[in-house]
Amino acid sequence: MAYQIEYAYTSHIGKVRGNNEDNFWCCGETMKADNLGTEGVLVGRAAQSQNPVLAVFDGMGGESCGEIAAYLAADACGRHYQANKADLKNVPEQFLDEISRSMNHAVCEYSLENRVRSMGTTMVMLAMGDEAVYACNVGDSRLYQADNGRFCQISVDHVLKGGPFGKAPLTQYVGIPEDSMGLEPYIRKLECRPGMRYLLCSDGMTDMLSDGEIADILTREIPVQEAVEILLERALKKGGRDNVTIILCEIREAERRNRLFQWLENRRRQCGGLQNEKSDAGSGL
Repeated sequence: MAYQIEYAYTSHIGKVRGNNEDNFWCCGETMKADNLGTEGVLVGRAAQSQNPVLAVFDGMGGESCGEIAAYLAADACGRHYQANKADLKNVPEQFLDEISRSMNHAVCEYSLENRVRSMGTTMVMLAMGDEAVYACNVGDSRLYQADNGRFCQISVDHVLKGGPFGKAPLTQYVGIPEDSMGLEPYIRKLECRPGMRYLLCSDGMTDMLSDGEIADILTREIPVQEAVEILLERALKKGGRDNVTIILCEIREAERRNRLFQWLENRRRQCGGLQNEKSDAGSGL
């Protein structure tokens, strides 16, 4: 099925923090390390043939190391994607495993060179393949799916169970020492149908809103931009204790005109190839 996605995204510093340790990679767009978030909610559209990738990062570490880790991961994500985009078409699960390791290497390399003992970032990603979409995550930034009134969490929370106080520590994150061989990204193949929505977000939203509250907004028949605006508004209204980053995309059937153009272009190439074969045969080659 030929499809396209419509997406909306935002990153907000929140109402308590003095810096933004979140970042994202959204169809080529990202933020620098030192940022105060986006200017409102941004929107876009991408074709399935472009194999777009969406990702959210939530950095951790003192003395500005959180935002550096999130930036390094987003930057490595973009560089790996640009250099290995064909692998997303041909071997998507391998692509996701390798891009996770590229991001991990970037953070670990900076940590070693600058003698930073503890820094890292969560990562949650959605990659659009030719026949399906693929989820990948490490840490507790989340991916949700909404489809025809149904709502569920797709990502896995990599957190230590049973902690009595405070926020449970992460068991997986981008920045795990490479010599420990400890990075184990969760990767999952997902269905792809028109009308499906996928939400990626940092815990600045999920710590403020319950799954039920998120589902109520995500399953409404409203544009993705409006849904992101409401989610952000609710998270801030409930306290905004952390940075909030949200990406929401919806699967749409490709426009008929685009499908016809693609068919004509393929037909033109086929006819051109046949014509070349005839010319070669006629010349005795």
